Amino acid sequence: MTTALGEKIKAIIQANGPISVTDYFSLCLADPEHGYYRTREPFGRSGDFVTAPEVSQIFGEMIGVFVVHAWQRHGTPADVRLVEIGPGRGTMMADMLRVIARIAPPLFDTMSVHLVETSERLRDVQSQTLEAYGERIAWHGGFDEIPPGFTLIAANELFDAIPIRQFVRTQTGFRERMVGLDADGELTFAAGVAGLDPALLPEPVQNLPLGTLFEISPARQAVIMAICERLRAFGGTALVIDYGHLVTGFGDTLQAVRMHEFDPPLAHPGEADLTSHVDFQQLAETALTAGLHLNGALHQGDFLTGLGILERAAALGRDREPQTQQVIQSAIDRLAGAGEGRMGELFKVMAVSHPAVDLMPFRPVD
Repeated sequence: MTTALGEKIKAIIQANGPISVTDYFSLCLADPEHGYYRTREPFGRSGDFVTAPEVSQIFGEMIGVFVVHAWQRHGTPADVRLVEIGPGRGTMMADMLRVIARIAPPLFDTMSVHLVETSERLRDVQSQTLEAYGERIAWHGGFDEIPPGFTLIAANELFDAIPIRQFVRTQTGFRERMVGLDADGELTFAAGVAGLDPALLPEPVQNLPLGTLFEISPARQAVIMAICERLRAFGGTALVIDYGHLVTGFGDTLQAVRMHEFDPPLAHPGEADLTSHVDFQQLAETALTAGLHLNGALHQGDFLTGLGILERAAALGRDREPQTQQVIQSAIDRLAGAGEGRMGELFKVMAVSHPAVDLMPFRPVD
């Protein structure tokens, strides 16, 4: 089984030699003709995966509560820019805005809302979801187009879709992992020639078996850097939510999801969603280098519980029929529950701010 994009990638490799995992990742998601985000409706029940805001309205409401709390901690500035990067279907923003309007009218009445979205198709979906707020919302193709001013930023499942570089341990050290062609002309992974600065590795190389993989993402670091530079210039807080790990380690996290099932990453280029786990330690170190205050990083379950998701769920379920209460409860289990494969554990949440403020539910970092 081959795909249109698969044929295009094979032709590129035949003409120019193997391509890096980064280039493969970028083509799969963003190729103008056949890229996944150009051709698919990735989100929701009919798509290939379900994001947290689509599990329950409570998720976006909790993010709204956090935004209000951060605004208060920063001293309730006027004329706030509320920004979401990669807003999906607009579901999370709709839930955030409903809560902000209810619990912080002075913030709601003076702020402007900015969605950073490159896909025209998704902009259409977002404008329908957010119809009630029509005039309040501005769309931008790039983060740098947002007007100056104090900024509160949310990015949910943004970084996992930004390409990574992979390096594989060979007899001659770590070499960049490439995508080439095997003897039958099918896509296969191979080691290239580019090396890796050993200082980037979390532990000495000699202890690692051959074939060990290490991932870095200069592109992710560039995005967090741009966010940090804006916060340094205008003040504010950014909240990053994604699946990944809190400590840098080794391993292959490149994964493809097609119709809610895992798929080999080289099997259906352009027809599967390609992602990899986010290294929150690398993001945090980049933010600290940029001079920002790291509020901390937590498991999503601890973050949501610390913000009061259990109390909110109880209030939502009060006086409702048992079936509705059960739906609410199972959503909470999915979003905040610990344990293997649950979002509460798989997903991590990191906040950075400038100037430094202490934000719940993060514990102050010494």
